[in-house]
Amino acid sequence: MCERLSKINIEKYENAKYSKVFELAKQYTEDAKYYLDKGDIDTAVVDIGYAEGLLDALLLILDIDENSDIAKKVFVGGTFDILHPGHIEFLREASRLGKVYVSVARDENSEKIKKRKPINDENQRLEVIKGIKYVHDAFLGDQNDFIKSVERVKPDIIFLGPDQHLDEAKFKQELEKRGINAEIVRMKERVQKWKHSSTTSIINEITSRYCKNSS
Repeated sequence: MCERLSKINIEKYENAKYSKVFELAKQYTEDAKYYLDKGDIDTAVVDIGYAEGLLDALLLILDIDENSDIAKKVFVGGTFDILHPGHIEFLREASRLGKVYVSVARDENSEKIKKRKPINDENQRLEVIKGIKYVHDAFLGDQNDFIKSVERVKPDIIFLGPDQHLDEAKFKQELEKRGINAEIVRMKERVQKWKHSSTTSIINEITSRYCKNSS
């Protein structure tokens, strides 16, 4: 039981209720050891049973696999305009590293980066991302400071797409200035097994099919 408790970094979880349950499980474990040393096996067994039950419930609520790295927080940022299989593959890869938290780009910021307005507005895009099973949580990013969105999550890992243009060294330095010591992992390459693996490709296809005919 002591080994199980030592594997869990309860400080990751900001809700004080979780810490109280965790501390109670620790207390029951210590009580079990005390009574076992005194030769009171019956009381020791009852106490360790309480401790095991509390810990199992806590792991279930927090969706933690104590024997893997699934408890790690993974930060992902992006526009996610017209959702396609490439997006799903990207989020699936991120979920293999831990719990995925997605910062969805604001309309104004997306337009600055992509030089066009997104097809779907920020609230629609957020709603769609929230519905993907690989995503633990999603929210609209900060309009003025991208790193504030990272600070909100306090991730262990920041997962980047293969075509997200970012100076990783400078980004890492800025994160460290704000006390964020996250590992930066980049997906090696875009998955090309579908005809359309980017929003731009989908828009171009629609334009070529329908805009010419309508004129």
